[in-house]
Amino acid sequence: MLALISFNCKDSVTDNPSDAFNRRAMLENVADNIIIPSFSDLQTKVNALNNAVSAFVQSPNETTLLSARAAWEEAYLSWQYANGFNFGPAQTSTGTLFQKVGVFPVNVSQIETFITNRTFNNDLSRNTRGFNAIEYLLYDLVSVSEVVGKFSNADRRQYLQIITAELKAHVDAVVSGWQTYRAQFVSNDGTDVGSSTSMLFNEFVMNFESIKNFKLGVPLGRRPGQTQPEPTRVEAFYSGKSIRFMREHLKAVEELYYGIGRNGVDGIGFVEYLQSVPNGRQLIAQTEAQLAVVKQRLNALPTDARLSDLITTNFQLVDALHTELQRHTRFFKSEMASLLSLTITFSSGDGD
Repeated sequence: MLALISFNCKDSVTDNPSDAFNRRAMLENVADNIIIPSFSDLQTKVNALNNAVSAFVQSPNETTLLSARAAWEEAYLSWQYANGFNFGPAQTSTGTLFQKVGVFPVNVSQIETFITNRTFNNDLSRNTRGFNAIEYLLYDLVSVSEVVGKFSNADRRQYLQIITAELKAHVDAVVSGWQTYRAQFVSNDGTDVGSSTSMLFNEFVMNFESIKNFKLGVPLGRRPGQTQPEPTRVEAFYSGKSIRFMREHLKAVEELYYGIGRNGVDGIGFVEYLQSVPNGRQLIAQTEAQLAVVKQRLNALPTDARLSDLITTNFQLVDALHTELQRHTRFFKSEMASLLSLTITFSSGDGD
């Protein structure tokens, strides 16, 4: 169990108990030790991916393909830590960073149509771009030699290179944007809708819920309107690494909760915020107990198994994890919002 660090720095005390907490110090820690380092690491890994894809496109062979796959996996692992901060520079008039680079499942038939028709720059088709489109092209569901053979097609090579360059451009823009946005993020330390505290909390909850609702709920057939499981709609279907990425995703959520930086240092996070309000310590204990159950269920899934196969062959094992995530939602969502006087500004669509 991670140790809890008490924090008792007061700017002022008002009728709102949460105002006894130094939110600016929390935002500084989150910005400087979690968000900015996460995007910086993502930028480094995406640059490496772009270089590896360029090498593969220039000389398609099994060696360059495996190098591109390894670079994709490293970049996508890094993405698990950055995909929960879709505000500020990561939210523009054309959508959030997640919408531009993280949408899954991809539309394979549309990707193939774009390649056939040489429609390379239709970046509004979000399920044909980004990390998961790159994954499809690099992995597919065929042998390494067959994937290499497909890239004898110059149009296929061009499409892969263009969408990888687009991914790099989107990430570069966010990293650049945080250089100036950081001061605004830290200073906007109220609790009203639109404050950095509110945006951070809502993204935190949405990021957690995306594991339950989309990485598990959709392929399990548990979302509204579904009548049966849809295993092929898991994240990272083509590489078969869904479970590894889901574990990293939950770790990223947990580290933000505790305020743990990418360097491993435990700073000021939501735990310290909760410690400053009545009944906060009780909620922390309840949250940690349920989180331990969630992690136990997640660790019960074999890392080397394909999640899509497990849903078919051992549905109850995967569904048990979804159940515990569902039970955990109230701690991160309704009860934290209530104690910290924060407003949930999004709808998950499932009544939570």
